[in-house]
Amino acid sequence: MTGAGAGRARPAGPDDATAGADGPARYPNRFRNSGMTARHLRAHVLIVAWLAAALLMVAVREPLPAARWMAVHMFLLGAATTAVLVWSEHFAVAMLHAGMPSARWSAARLGAANLAVAGLLAGVWAASPVLTAVSATLLVAAAVAHLVMLVRLGRGALRGRLKPIAAYYQAATAALIAGAVLGGLLATGGAGGPDGYAGLRLAHIHATLLGWIGLPVLGTLFMLWPTVLGVPMKDRTVKVSRWVLRLTGGGLLVAVAALAIGRRWPAAAGLALYAGGAVLTAALLVRTVRGGRPVSAAAAWMLAAATCWLLIAVAADLVWLAARPLADAQTGIDALLPVLLIGFTAQILIGALTYLLPVVLGGDPKDRAAMRALLERGWPVRLAALNAGVALTAFPLPGPAATAGVLLVALPGAAFLALAAAVLVRGGRVLPQEAGRERAGRRPAVRGTVAGAAALAVLTALAVLTVLMTDGGGDTREPAAASPAGGGAATATRTVDVALTGMRVRPARIEVAAGTALRLKVTNEDAQRHDLRVEGGPATPMLGRGESARLDVGTVTASRQAWCTLPGHRAAGMTMDIVVGDRDTAEDGGGQEEHAPAAGAAGPDLAAEFSPGWASRPAGLPPAGPGRVHRVTLRTVEKDIEVAPGVRQRMWTFGGTAPGPTLRGRVGDTFEITLVNDGSIGHSIDFHAGALAPDRPMRTIEPGESLVYRFTAGRAGAWLYHCGTAPMLQHIANGMYGAVIVDPPQLPEVDREYLLVASQLYLGAVGSEGRVARMRANTPDAWAFNGVAGQYAREPLTARAGERVRFWVVAAGPGGGVAFHVVGTVFDTVYQEGAHRLRPEDPGGAQVLGLSTAQGGFVEAVFPEAGRYPFVDHDMRRAEAGAHGAVEVSE
Repeated sequence: MTGAGAGRARPAGPDDATAGADGPARYPNRFRNSGMTARHLRAHVLIVAWLAAALLMVAVREPLPAARWMAVHMFLLGAATTAVLVWSEHFAVAMLHAGMPSARWSAARLGAANLAVAGLLAGVWAASPVLTAVSATLLVAAAVAHLVMLVRLGRGALRGRLKPIAAYYQAATAALIAGAVLGGLLATGGAGGPDGYAGLRLAHIHATLLGWIGLPVLGTLFMLWPTVLGVPMKDRTVKVSRWVLRLTGGGLLVAVAALAIGRRWPAAAGLALYAGGAVLTAALLVRTVRGGRPVSAAAAWMLAAATCWLLIAVAADLVWLAARPLADAQTGIDALLPVLLIGFTAQILIGALTYLLPVVLGGDPKDRAAMRALLERGWPVRLAALNAGVALTAFPLPGPAATAGVLLVALPGAAFLALAAAVLVRGGRVLPQEAGRERAGRRPAVRGTVAGAAALAVLTALAVLTVLMTDGGGDTREPAAASPAGGGAATATRTVDVALTGMRVRPARIEVAAGTALRLKVTNEDAQRHDLRVEGGPATPMLGRGESARLDVGTVTASRQAWCTLPGHRAAGMTMDIVVGDRDTAEDGGGQEEHAPAAGAAGPDLAAEFSPGWASRPAGLPPAGPGRVHRVTLRTVEKDIEVAPGVRQRMWTFGGTAPGPTLRGRVGDTFEITLVNDGSIGHSIDFHAGALAPDRPMRTIEPGESLVYRFTAGRAGAWLYHCGTAPMLQHIANGMYGAVIVDPPQLPEVDREYLLVASQLYLGAVGSEGRVARMRANTPDAWAFNGVAGQYAREPLTARAGERVRFWVVAAGPGGGVAFHVVGTVFDTVYQEGAHRLRPEDPGGAQVLGLSTAQGGFVEAVFPEAGRYPFVDHDMRRAEAGAHGAVEVSE
């Protein structure tokens, strides 16, 4: 591939997209005479429109919900899908020498697909499962109709040596159907938990990118590559294409099916087969290259670069899938998305259209040559910039490098949009001349449509350039026009950098003059996700670490507040005041509604009845199991729990209970805990029983993610575990705590063992300001053992007279300890914070086990006779507020 510019035409059929096929020179005229050119023109208006919308959203970064997701799907489902639908039909007809499909039905399929894509975007944006499901169903229906059309073309076709290549389009359409079904399940909540979500998401991505996009690209390259180079097709091309389809299609089927059911190794095996097929394709393409000048150097280099990125992405994907669990493999595929979306898909689309648009839209050879020359303007610079940008965006580089990568990707994309718009306009002028008099009356409609698309593309390109050039950092002020009232007071536009970090918004206060147009550039510097909503105004999407978004607040005429909308974050202090003039606070806090405690300000009525079917949490503590490695999966679950008689409270839990499941082992045992986040916000876990660097095992994971926390219990004790995500006060108070019991060496057996985890209860809406204020003031609504106030007064623990009973106690807080006391007994054994304070052979006794917040231990007592023995937290404020129960002792 040498030379720049348009290149020279081949002697035999210079604009024939199937050079080397049987009878190649005739079908372009057949397409133009049949009206296919007009259909291509209108379809490419849609492609340009989708590309413009996706590029504009990426560049402007408006604070729309799921903006990144929408940009990706505007490109993939909008632009790329429309292109594949149009060109797969085009090439299938050409390669099969089949009759032209009905123009009306082709338009209906294309219209239904685009309507479905628009509905999917709207459904996700509006969080409407019904609209999303209906749109996904419509997309599947359009894909099925397209598949039926391709199958009918194959059955009625003449025998041609390129017929096997048309099978790629059928396989790709089947992949689209599978991808749409999987995507619909993801968007409507049918994934069934984080493990299911990870597998379905990976299956969806692979079916869409490697199936719906990858398969038709590989199939078309067998024919398009030699055509672009201006060389004959290799004799072994058809044979190789059959093997490649078996490898890629079969491998993809195995990979997608395995991922959908959560099987990693079969998926990796299937992906290895796909990679083998891609390597075979690349090897054949390399052998096809000769020393002459290609018909289109720009198209040839772009197709080659895109193929290289596909090979890199598939190899990296295979490594990630083989080396990581599915939940972690999502991180790898997310990192590869710029490579697959831009380096492969976008570059293939640009390269193919650079060659093909003049073929189907041009009139005589002079028109086609002019269109090709126009599309190839500045292609070496655009090619270098685009691929450099892909390389920069594929790696987690610091801010300036990442910004440079976005610029290098966006500018060539915007430039191609402008050039494609110009070609569409030229094609709109040529079309009536080619179509004959009977079609001349359609000129105004065609020209109007094309002119609209051209204007959209050009305006998008200008908007992208403007945004990218003016998106500076820091606190800037730009002069604006004078007030229209003529008072002479000039307004200004002010841009302020805002950081979300450490559960705070920095700066916490912005003072502006009345009438200022305020723009915020918001960056999340925290490990967990945050957003920022302006009172009565816009909001950013949820931002991961290092992600940014821009908020156009508009003209500020009154003070207002901005805050993070995650539950409890506003109450924890993640707020910012936008102040007009010298006012100290924002007017009318206008944010979250204050929720009173569910049981009233005096706390719950402990004399009320529990709900029908209620049962107390079993407090009995089983002995440690025989194994030395304890593997447990803890899922974070948001659940309504009855925490006091007749009072239900929304809790954040480990495993669906508060406290979470109890873990027990011996000194030297290994605990391997898999934490899976089934919640709606980020969570983490901190085991006090383990000694290790907290950076990775205690990191916050987002919904749908998981991590493995492995530690060895080197010391005995009654240990607390809890969520360590900020604001930790709220996460623990909302129920995210539990106990780990590590038996001391030579711990003697007793008749019964119970575990009681003492905690505070705060009632009301999660994250409400009043509830968080009570947490900070350490004024809970109730106290509880094992998460429910007064439960063991209704369903007492049991023992027999003369039995030795061991009570393990852990103080979870979050803001207070416990003074555990059993009325009518004397403790003869006290073990506190890893050491015995009292043993049975000692002459003394103990009346309480006193624990500060997060401490633990156990006491033992022998019940002398039958009766009811109350136990309490001997701080009577706590006992009367729910920290009490009883042991029912029988003979």
